[in-house]
Amino acid sequence: MLKNRINSLKTMKKSTFLIVGKHAVLEALKNPNRKIERIFLTEDAKKKLNRENQNLNLFKKVNVFYKSRKELDNLCGRDETAHQGLVAEVEQLEEITLKEFILENKTRNLNLIALEEVSDPRNIGSIIRSAVAFGIDGIIVKARSFPSKSKLLYKSASGGVEHIKIFKVSNLNTALKYLKSKNFWVSAFDVCAQKDFTKNNWMGKNILLFGSEGFGIKDKTLNNADFKFKIGMNKNIESLNISNTVSIVCHYISKKINE
Repeated sequence: MLKNRINSLKTMKKSTFLIVGKHAVLEALKNPNRKIERIFLTEDAKKKLNRENQNLNLFKKVNVFYKSRKELDNLCGRDETAHQGLVAEVEQLEEITLKEFILENKTRNLNLIALEEVSDPRNIGSIIRSAVAFGIDGIIVKARSFPSKSKLLYKSASGGVEHIKIFKVSNLNTALKYLKSKNFWVSAFDVCAQKDFTKNNWMGKNILLFGSEGFGIKDKTLNNADFKFKIGMNKNIESLNISNTVSIVCHYISKKINE
């Protein structure tokens, strides 16, 4: 009986994973909702963090283990990720479902990003960083293609994961249909579109839909779009990197709705 109970408790314990880099680890340390199991760092990295954040007791109630840079290299494995002397073992943040979030914010005008088949951790991390920088309210991703424990993603996001809701859905089209029923406008960004996105007023509730660089947005998903937009650019370049595209769009919309 006791053995079964112990096994049950072990099963209930959340799995952990590693995040690396100064900004990713620092923002995780500052986030009261992030459970941190252990911090691995060099003595120089700790001194620098404490010097730059003198008003914060960053390492209170955190298990700290000092390592050499080579030991941290080995801890990170084969990932080509610059750890900057800081590695944290963390649990996933508690998640809220997309429907719960919409119900809690039903009186607000929201701007959400939806990604279809975007799976490169660096691109997703950069998208998260831009979304936080320009006030996007959340990001919708397909659960099976989202690398939620990627060190590259956290490093590229530069701490942004701690500051935005990421909604993992099993079916993107089902999510879009639900949002449309809640008075959201779905705007797809597609290289074949005719209308420049700067011609829209961007008022109300918006879903900004982006597809992968290789295949774009699927036809079935495009059918759920109310509008199709492009970014005006020099004809010598066919398209931009997805993270650059998202950054340009988010920056413009942020300025537009705050005028």
